[in-house]
Amino acid sequence: MFANSRPVTSSQPGPHSRLAEVVARHAQHPFQKPFADYNRTAYATLLAAWDGRAPLVLDTGCGVGASTLNLAAQQPDHFIVGIDQSLDRLQRGKPAPLPDNALLLRADMVDIWRLLAADGIRPAQQWMLYPNPWPKPEHLQRRWHGHAVFPIALALGGRLELRSNWQTYAEEHALAVSQLCGQPCHAERWQPQDFLTPFERKYHHSGHALWRVVVDLPAAS
Repeated sequence: MFANSRPVTSSQPGPHSRLAEVVARHAQHPFQKPFADYNRTAYATLLAAWDGRAPLVLDTGCGVGASTLNLAAQQPDHFIVGIDQSLDRLQRGKPAPLPDNALLLRADMVDIWRLLAADGIRPAQQWMLYPNPWPKPEHLQRRWHGHAVFPIALALGGRLELRSNWQTYAEEHALAVSQLCGQPCHAERWQPQDFLTPFERKYHHSGHALWRVVVDLPAAS
């Protein structure tokens, strides 16, 4: 397969110098933006579709939903929710119909994480597959680990796996998780045997180094 995706470029040579400061501030000041009505509606759809018994898996920023389909096929006893803000991406053609253990949802993860936390719902797994790297240094707080909602997302617990084709993003993510959870966490270079997302396939065939961070998060008491 031919692919020519360009690698991430940034004037930032490594983890951001203000990362620890930003993460600490967000931990001290919980994110309290009002919930959007469309996110409340999406959350109600999630609760109606999930039986509450199958382990819940969040596929954050799922794009066209290919990763959601793959995760659902790999884990038929889990309920996989693919969430993306773009209705256009979610409605694009799928290679197969959604199975009974999967749901695609148009919503903002910022509100979904907070609504789950408010209801005390703990996902078994959270996946962050190739999020937008926002490579400019001034965009640190647009990266998930630099966002004010990140402490809430981690407090939900579960197995969290991030994948990225930008080493700095993965290293920052690991540092933020370690800072907030007080447990060792490291970025590792790896080689997938199967491709969960179209981006993963494209980056691999373009010769990019792929990185991941995997951690078992303790749920907040």
